[in-house]
Amino acid sequence: MEEPKYRVRALHTERTVTVYQAYRPGIGLPAAREGRFPDAWKRDRMTWIKPSFLWMMYRCGWGTKEGQETVLAVEITREGFEWALRNACLSHYKRGFHSDRADWQRELRRAPARVQWDPERDLRLRPLPHRSLQLGLTGEASRRYADEWTVSVTDVTPLAHRIHDLVRTEGPEAARPLLPREEPYPEAPGLLDHLRAPARTTDGDATTGAP
Repeated sequence: MEEPKYRVRALHTERTVTVYQAYRPGIGLPAAREGRFPDAWKRDRMTWIKPSFLWMMYRCGWGTKEGQETVLAVEITREGFEWALRNACLSHYKRGFHSDRADWQRELRRAPARVQWDPERDLRLRPLPHRSLQLGLTGEASRRYADEWTVSVTDVTPLAHRIHDLVRTEGPEAARPLLPREEPYPEAPGLLDHLRAPARTTDGDATTGAP
C-alpha cells in the first residue's frame, strides 16, 4: 500500500510519543542525565521537534554537525503532542487552502505551534515521496513541552552512530533492524485537517527544512 503523503509516523505508546532533537553537549547531556531540559535551555525560543528518527539524522548529520552532536529521544505525553497539533498553524501560506495571506499571517502570529511537512528520508538520507512532520513550538507550547509534557529524555547518539556505521560498512538492510519502530500515529478524526493541504499549490508550497 502506498504511503500517504501527509501522515504522522512515530514511536508511540498508549500514553506517549517519542520525538527527536539534537543539541550541543552542554544542553543535551544534562537533559539526558536529569530527564528534563536544564535552565540553560531557552524556554522563550522556538524549538522544533521531529517524530522521524531518520529526518533527525538528515538534519544533524548523524550527530556530527556542530552544535548538534548530542541526539536526544524525548518522550512526551500524547495529550501535549495533540494539544500542540490542534493549536498549530502551517508554517507556509498555501493559496486555496488558507482564505488569504493576511488571514494566514494573523493565524501564524497567534499560534503557539507551527507545522511544516518535509520529505521523509531513507537510510541513506535520500528524500522519499511522502512527508515527515516537523513541529515548531514557541511561547506557551515551548514552555509546556519542557516543563509539563516531557516524560523522559534519552541520549541516542550511540544508536545514531551505530546505525550510520552499519549503513556505510554493510548497507541499509543491515542497519534497518536497529531503527526505532515508527508506526502511523492514531490520530483522532480532524486532528490534522487544518495542517494538511489537500493538493499541491503554486504559492508557498516550498519547504525549507525545519531547524
